[in-house]
Amino acid sequence: MKEIRLRTPVQPEDLQKLEAGMVVYLHGPLYTGREGLYRRVLDEGLKPPVDLASISNVNFHCSPAAAVRPDGSYDVGAVTATASFRFSKWMNRWFDVSGCRMVIGKGGMSEEDYRNHFVPKGAVYLTTVGYGTGALLGRGIKRVRAVHWLEELGIAQAMWVFEVENFGPFLVDGDLKGNSLFEIENRKVNAKLTDVYAGLKEPALRRYGETTSRKDEVI
Repeated sequence: MKEIRLRTPVQPEDLQKLEAGMVVYLHGPLYTGREGLYRRVLDEGLKPPVDLASISNVNFHCSPAAAVRPDGSYDVGAVTATASFRFSKWMNRWFDVSGCRMVIGKGGMSEEDYRNHFVPKGAVYLTTVGYGTGALLGRGIKRVRAVHWLEELGIAQAMWVFEVENFGPFLVDGDLKGNSLFEIENRKVNAKLTDVYAGLKEPALRRYGETTSRKDEVI
């Protein structure tokens, strides 16, 4: 797998190098933002708490595990990505308002979302690698530069601004061509799924996903 390290804010020429399946590490500032931030800015019409484009163009869908140190600074021991497909309805407007060009999250979005929302804005999507990587990603957070709307939205939904170093690994799921790594691989798997069961006796019970008939007994 090809590996690439990028500085944030990411540049158009950086994004052009990315292909579905590449491994990415990030260095520099980025901010967190999910439905709490999107609703306040896009649905309620509130002004963003800071000029987003002046900070970064990388938006992380996540929930930090943060604690306050005695001196008032924040210690972020882990940061867990959240599923991004829930936020696709805001993406097109968010790109316009924020200048965001890279979204990080968990699980990706559909190829349709990438082609309709991301590609026209010159944006890409990175996904975390599997589960249980929150502590690993936490090691890459060098400091909290700021946190906005913490009292109003709480730790998970507030907008955190992080300075990161060697932050990753992430996988490119959606590239500038609108390709989705997950959907590409899913098509390969589904094309040969029936071969897995070739020559076997019919199961006594079927699992959910192996049948759509209501007459079948399922596990």
